[in-house]
Amino acid sequence: MTATQSKPNAKGAAGEARTLTLIQAITEAMHEELARDERVVVFGEDVGARGGVFLATAGLQEQFGPRRVFDTPLSEASVVGAAVGMAVRGLRPIAEIQFADYMGPGFDQIISQAAKIRYRSGGQFTAPLVIRTPSGGGVKGGHHHSQSPESYFTHTPGLKVVMPSTPYDAKGLLKAAVRGGDPVIYFEPKRLYRAAKGEVPAGDYTVEIGKGAVRREGSDLTIIGYGGVMPDAEKAAQALAAEGVQAEVIDLRSLVPWDRDLVLTSVAKTGRAVLVSEAPRTSNFMGEVAYVIQEELFDQLLAPVGQVAGFDTPYPYVQDKVYLPGANRIAAACVRALNY
Repeated sequence: MTATQSKPNAKGAAGEARTLTLIQAITEAMHEELARDERVVVFGEDVGARGGVFLATAGLQEQFGPRRVFDTPLSEASVVGAAVGMAVRGLRPIAEIQFADYMGPGFDQIISQAAKIRYRSGGQFTAPLVIRTPSGGGVKGGHHHSQSPESYFTHTPGLKVVMPSTPYDAKGLLKAAVRGGDPVIYFEPKRLYRAAKGEVPAGDYTVEIGKGAVRREGSDLTIIGYGGVMPDAEKAAQALAAEGVQAEVIDLRSLVPWDRDLVLTSVAKTGRAVLVSEAPRTSNFMGEVAYVIQEELFDQLLAPVGQVAGFDTPYPYVQDKVYLPGANRIAAACVRALNY
């Protein structure tokens, strides 16, 4: 088994693998969960007959009917509110918000209701819901269709937050989220919807939330990322390898909880870390990862922890490649760490 596979963290029995895109894996996960558990319902704006703005739910209403896969009004607050109510009453809702940028109207329902129900009820009630939403840039969507707001939700106790980068993980993490006992914000890096392809078993399995994956093994430096930046992180590692530098590449996959042990073990081995995400740098989630690294491994670090992120500006309409942490920016940060 190679270092790029995430199967050691998977659970369940699965059949022969096929090559799927990331969005096909997400659709398959929802199809299998709808078939497995009659409590699962899927809803959101245009998710029914049309199949969603990115066609992630295409064919589900035809297969399972309009009572289990249905459209909602153009109101994110009502979408999230309905999901919370359904979850408390025993259903397993998968709610889609068309773009992560539009989660604002439902924000209070998420952080004040869904995230707090277990605690405020002393464990009498839970909200086992999943909110799926396309996130990040790379599609020339501008500042209302390209943002990465995950840090808002990682700051809220009671929520789990995940963002896959491979089809295998997309299916396994979504199935794990549906079956869990707590609300999960499931971010989907939309620039990888059809660009990311990989083997996905034709059967049931889950990927444990809270476990990262080593995509590439190395001994000189650790590159840590998640979601849409992962292909560029691996390209940067390949470019460094051509110069004789062996970079280890870690995909967090899950932000809350995140795999501290995997990160700390890797950085303790390499002595250098470069953290990568496309969210604006200020208050970026990777700041928490950087803090834990320096708190736990200060005496073992050979260079300051580096970070490559989006800029503290509104997301631009046409400068996607400038804004996003491409392979060149990542590699340059690695060289700075190596030359420190």
